[in-house]
Amino acid sequence: QVQLREFGGGLVQPGDSLRLSCAASGGPFSRHDVGWFRQAPGKDREFVASITSGAAVTYYADSVAGRFTISRNYNKNEAYLQMNMLKPEDTAVYHCAADVSPRTWSDPNEYDYWGQGTQVTVSS
Repeated sequence: QVQLREFGGGLVQPGDSLRLSCAASGGPFSRHDVGWFRQAPGKDREFVASITSGAAVTYYADSVAGRFTISRNYNKNEAYLQMNMLKPEDTAVYHCAADVSPRTWSDPNEYDYWGQGTQVTVSS
């Protein structure tokens, strides 16, 4: 069992940057692919980015490509989402998720483990 917890959300202005962290415990996090998803009020959970267990492959939603970067630190059992040039439409609760072998990285149903989320609000 892997437990996940997100950190780093907050209120920022458009154009600002923010880094989210996902701390893992309780299991072999290094063997899991990691995804970041977000959910805005009244909307479905949306894929943001993913990184494979070996960190060799990353995927991004079109809406964040070029602005967001996903990474991970094996020594700290953490994953990160660096978010630059934030926009109001990035406002959502951001969740990290993990799974040993998701068949589709962008499908939230493929991930077994989830954190409770951290709120990101982008507003002037």
